[in-house]
Amino acid sequence: MWVALAAVFFFAGCGTPGAPLPPSLKLPDPVTDLVAARAGNQVSLAFTIPKKNTDKLLLNGNLPVRICRMQEAENCNDIPNSLLLSPGAKAAFTETLPPALAAGSPRPLTYFVELKNSHGRSAGLSNTAMILAGQAPAPVAGLSASVHKQGVVLRWTADSERTAVRLHRKLLTPQPESKPQAQSGLMAPAPEPLEQNLLVEPGEQAGAPLDRALDKDIRFGQVYEYRAQRVARVTAGGKALELDGELSAPVRVEVLDIFPPAVPTGLAAVAIAAQPDAKASIDLSWQPVTDADLACYIVYRREAGATNQAWQRISPAEPLVGPAFHDTGVQPGHTYQYSVVSISQSGHQSERSAETEETVPTP
Repeated sequence: MWVALAAVFFFAGCGTPGAPLPPSLKLPDPVTDLVAARAGNQVSLAFTIPKKNTDKLLLNGNLPVRICRMQEAENCNDIPNSLLLSPGAKAAFTETLPPALAAGSPRPLTYFVELKNSHGRSAGLSNTAMILAGQAPAPVAGLSASVHKQGVVLRWTADSERTAVRLHRKLLTPQPESKPQAQSGLMAPAPEPLEQNLLVEPGEQAGAPLDRALDKDIRFGQVYEYRAQRVARVTAGGKALELDGELSAPVRVEVLDIFPPAVPTGLAAVAIAAQPDAKASIDLSWQPVTDADLACYIVYRREAGATNQAWQRISPAEPLVGPAFHDTGVQPGHTYQYSVVSISQSGHQSERSAETEETVPTP
């Protein structure tokens, strides 16, 4: 009988539970991806509701959301809202800044969100999301654009604060993606981005007006639209924060290539006397023109002293792409004057270079 009782107690002990687990508080995990952005006096928040609680169990039901903001060492002031969101939801919230926060100098303003369970408890605040409170920079006025050989020159009315200006450029004539040419396998230039930004910083010279910029990164034959806004910046907590002003009215500009290339320089001539096996000649050379759209050169000649004689083209009809020419159409004892022009890919011609002259030796 004692053996039977012992067996009963042994098998009963196999089902005895271990130490009791503490009850789950069912606290939602804190939000970790809160971001904030300010446009004018509107602040927009975006974040994702976690799917699990702090016990790694799936959340059930909608969750109330607390939103608050704080300046420096102040308490986090609640922002009234009626958000009630499901686990995993993408959340968005927008508020208009109170007048006190939309005025004054730029200063950090920090936002938090907090998720609570059905008993009003939470696992803590979200990550921080900062913007700049304060008066937004004044709008840019008088924006204009003009085309120059170096690019598009943008001008606007300067402000006394010399605040940085961001230029927004939109390409209005996008080109289709290029394919390799059948024979050469070469690719045309890569398509331009549809939108680009250019930040114009105040110059180093104190008191110099910030009222213009040069956009060199353009392509002739395209149409662009520009808008501008002033940008105030403050560094807080090791982060650079920006407060953007209102965007200006757009200006459009068609970038037509109506500009001739640079005039060739350094033209020099060296005569070579006739030889038994070679005619007399004059070798010409000059400094290469570095314009990106250079296509070729044309060489002109006339006899020295014949000021009423028209310049004659002596370079061939085929493009002369190098900065040199060998003139074999000369006569011993004659003196010749030379000048060179450069031609762009769009067919525009430079002014004639400075003249040089050379006399062919007499055998």
